[in-house]
Amino acid sequence: MDTLADLFDLPPIDRLHHERTQRIHALIRPGAQPPQPYTSTAADYCLAHHSLEGAEAAARAGDAATFDWYVAHLDAGAATNSVPTAVGARVVVEPTLADLPRSAISETPYYVLGPGSEPAQPHLRSLAADAYASAARAGFGDLLAAHAVVLCLLRTKNLGETLDSWTISRLPGTVFMDHVDDPVVLARDLIHEAGHNWLNDALTATGCKISDTAHFYSPWKQTKRPAFGFLHACWAFPLTMLFTTNALTSTMGDLHRFLAAYLDQQRSLLADTAPDHSRALELISDDGLRDRLAAAHHQALAL
Repeated sequence: MDTLADLFDLPPIDRLHHERTQRIHALIRPGAQPPQPYTSTAADYCLAHHSLEGAEAAARAGDAATFDWYVAHLDAGAATNSVPTAVGARVVVEPTLADLPRSAISETPYYVLGPGSEPAQPHLRSLAADAYASAARAGFGDLLAAHAVVLCLLRTKNLGETLDSWTISRLPGTVFMDHVDDPVVLARDLIHEAGHNWLNDALTATGCKISDTAHFYSPWKQTKRPAFGFLHACWAFPLTMLFTTNALTSTMGDLHRFLAAYLDQQRSLLADTAPDHSRALELISDDGLRDRLAAAHHQALAL
């Protein structure tokens, strides 16, 4: 892959976004004309999943008013919570972690846009916009444009403290994360989580079914993990390494030292995966996807 953009350009993902968005819209509002695009097919795909999740929950609860709201707002009200960024309009919210629901099919907490959603505070919207700009300057604009549409900012922490972040497959294009008051660190973590969203979509779009019997040692978890989790880590962490290498050229002081230490740590951890990564890639049946996973891993190992 010659550029970062080449890594993220996988045509089956675009088809997946288009086809699934159409199906969700037809399910929620049968027979209606497709709504005007929010900003892109990828953004519509993300927001359609919020509308589907919210409408289903409302239907199960017998809440007709909320269900009707989702029928009328196939973008889950995104327009009222949007922040202009270098990669397009993004939805930035700050839900309270303790209030995030869990469900019988997802133990991971999550947040669904709805009639009660409000935009994050101004300083957090500004922080997010700066983070998207930082990532875009480093070449990750296409990744975040398609796979980090909704940003849920959770706890504010200090530099050096553990930052929890995650995605869930039921809400593609949405990321949940703690943050520090620095756009470069937020950009790094956005890239990591958007990478997970990208790979989930890529596996679905290419029809790749990864064996759940194959396990490989993960130095990040210090245990053997199923191939699915191992390959996810060997994709998402290299992306943050490539970004961090770029960010080090324009940072100084405590932030520079923090990022340099992070990169050193990741170099060591990623090196431990080298013997197994090529074997794990044999489980990926699509040539284009396999090539992209191999390229990111190889580029990060060379740093």
